[in-house]
Amino acid sequence: MLNQETAEKKIRRMALEIAERNFDKTSLIIVGIRENGVHIARKLSDYLPENFSGKISLVECAMNKKMPTDIRFDQNIDWNDQSIVLVDDVSNSGRTLMYALKPLLEKYPAQIETLVLVERSYKKFPIAIDYVGLTVATTREDHIVVDVQDGEIIGARLNR
Repeated sequence: MLNQETAEKKIRRMALEIAERNFDKTSLIIVGIRENGVHIARKLSDYLPENFSGKISLVECAMNKKMPTDIRFDQNIDWNDQSIVLVDDVSNSGRTLMYALKPLLEKYPAQIETLVLVERSYKKFPIAIDYVGLTVATTREDHIVVDVQDGEIIGARLNR
C-alpha cells in the first residue's frame, strides 16, 4: 500500500497541512500513541519547523490498545488552552483514538485534531480524522500494518 518514500511524502504533506491550519498558534503539542504513532509524531515534529514557527512539544501516549483503560502521557506539561494533534498509525475502528481523546479532554485544551497515516473506510466509533495520509477501502477481516524499522516508517501493508 505504502512504501517508505510514499509514507515520508504523506507525513511531510500532513505536517504542512498542520502548519497551514494552525498558522495563528504559538505552540502545538503532538501526541503520538505508542508504538507506531510515536514514530509518525516524531517525523511530524521534524518537518513542522519548516512551516510552523511556534513551539512544538512531542508527547508519548502509552495505552494497551486491546484494553485502553490505563492511559499515560510521558510528560507533565500544561495542557490547558493548548492545541493538540493526536497521532496514530492506522484508524481501524476508531476505538484507540476515542479512548485517547477522553483524558486529553479532561486537560481543557483549546483544540484537539487527529492524524493517522492510514484510515480504513469504516468505523465502529464516531471519530473524524482531521489529517489522513491514505484512505483504504477494506473488509472487516482485513488488517492494515504499518512497518517500522529502527524508528523509520518503511511502509504499510494490507493483511488478509
